[in-house]
Amino acid sequence: MRENSGVRGVKSASRTVALLELLAARGDRPARLDELAGELGVPRSSMYQLLRTLIDCGWVRTDTTGSLYGIGIRALHTGTSYLDGDPHVRAARPYLDEASEALGETIHLARLDGPNVVYLATRESHEYVRTLSRVGRRVPAHAGALGKALLAERPDALLPLPEGPLAACTENTLTERAALLADLARVRERGYSVDREETVNGIAGFGFALRYDSPATDAISCSVPVARLGVEHEARVVAVMREIRTRIERSLSPGPGAPDWR
Repeated sequence: MRENSGVRGVKSASRTVALLELLAARGDRPARLDELAGELGVPRSSMYQLLRTLIDCGWVRTDTTGSLYGIGIRALHTGTSYLDGDPHVRAARPYLDEASEALGETIHLARLDGPNVVYLATRESHEYVRTLSRVGRRVPAHAGALGKALLAERPDALLPLPEGPLAACTENTLTERAALLADLARVRERGYSVDREETVNGIAGFGFALRYDSPATDAISCSVPVARLGVEHEARVVAVMREIRTRIERSLSPGPGAPDWR
């Protein structure tokens, strides 16, 4: 367990959080008791007791046979509370609506979380198939416009990248560190990031870090099908998103006494 400020973590709490995160990461793939116990290195009897407790509290659900386990509805309640209580998400929502209406494209707001970005809000385009960018989804930061916009806000020596090879989402994902660092240098010069089918095949993205924090932890992006991404449309996307970024940043200047959630 990790120690923080000299306070030792509580083993049972750490185990509970690890279990919930494991179930959440599996998505629509329910797990069996033996799988969960083996994955977390927990005795089978202890895992069963923990699962039963969490089922009773609504954090875990099970099927009619009692042999399959998945994340429960309480996780949705908590996630919704996080979004509703976050002043940045709340303030950005109307601007995401404006960008979506102006461009007719899919607009995202996401936050850096270690080596990943997590989607906090999405405004879907009605013009093309959805890109699986649901709220709560995690994507490797190096693999798309949102993450690259935020990585570029940090020195290369402090990038929150995983050890070892970088995962590929598509054949276009930058998995070589040298190539990624060169691209981040271009992002810093340009002022925004570009993702050309690096996260989803057929989709290009343009990412803009929101600099109301330093370094930025949030970013917005616009996703466009490459099949209709002409030069003029790309220029309009960049212009609109730059303006939206500026307006969001102006609306979120820290006020006196505001909590620092970092």
